[in-house]
Amino acid sequence: MGFFDSEIVQQEAKNLFEDYQSLMRLGSDYGKFDREGKKLYIEKMEEMMDRYRVFMKRFELSEDFMAQMTVEQLKTQLGQFGVTPQQMFDQMHMTLERMKADVEKTS
Repeated sequence: MGFFDSEIVQQEAKNLFEDYQSLMRLGSDYGKFDREGKKLYIEKMEEMMDRYRVFMKRFELSEDFMAQMTVEQLKTQLGQFGVTPQQMFDQMHMTLERMKADVEKTS
């Protein structure tokens, strides 16, 4: 069975995409959130990033050709912006850390 044939993989991909879209829609109002709302949003984004990191690691560890092609496509796409997948995760982490620091300053 191929990597993408797995119902677990399909369901997690669907859940990740839907949760990400929901967080992005919600994030458009981030400036209107109170302190606790901002902290909760940041927490949810961190959870999302952890889930995405695990999902991507599954791709990397898979021997399935399509999974490997997906990893290479991601690397190529990010490479066009001069970024590696690890740098992307690091940048997202730094952004969330800055957001946390800003929330703490406003307490």
